[in-house]
Amino acid sequence: MTCVRDALLAVAAGADTIGVVLASPSPRSVSPELAREIFAAVSPFVTTVAVTSTDRPEDLATILSSRPDAVQVPGDLKVPPDAGVQVIRMLSPGDALRDDCDAVVVDGSHGTGREFDPGYARECVASSPVPVILAGGLTPGSVAEAILAVRPYGVDVASGVEAAPGIKDERLMRAFVKVCRATKP
Repeated sequence: MTCVRDALLAVAAGADTIGVVLASPSPRSVSPELAREIFAAVSPFVTTVAVTSTDRPEDLATILSSRPDAVQVPGDLKVPPDAGVQVIRMLSPGDALRDDCDAVVVDGSHGTGREFDPGYARECVASSPVPVILAGGLTPGSVAEAILAVRPYGVDVASGVEAAPGIKDERLMRAFVKVCRATKP
């Protein structure tokens, strides 16, 4: 999310989680101040996630200053156990499974919207010691098939529900959540 309006529309559509991108080269990247504003605007029953591709430990304090419920981090970026957040680690095809986190997100596209690798994703779901979240190329038209084929714990979408990079489309968000809720693996 890049603005409060889109985050509130996503919550109204039924999203369980709201993510913002921080400290990453992305058209969706926001400042820690805006992230705090977005997180403060949503219901306390919606999980907030600070997403980053940085591997620089010095960026972590700034990311945590946005006060998320969870952080989505790459590879070996260490999150102190006393940080007070859940840790989601990003995995790409070829990466080994992780158990030093609360969940993993399988997204070989690294937020570019390219379609996920179904074989790798199924392998992760079958073997992961932590919940697996599926991302990469998901849209309202493809998410049901992805859920049925992979059976992830959850799904993550960004560009698949956008009118333009960083700007969400309310109709697409509602359709995406509706399909997710109707699809029973």
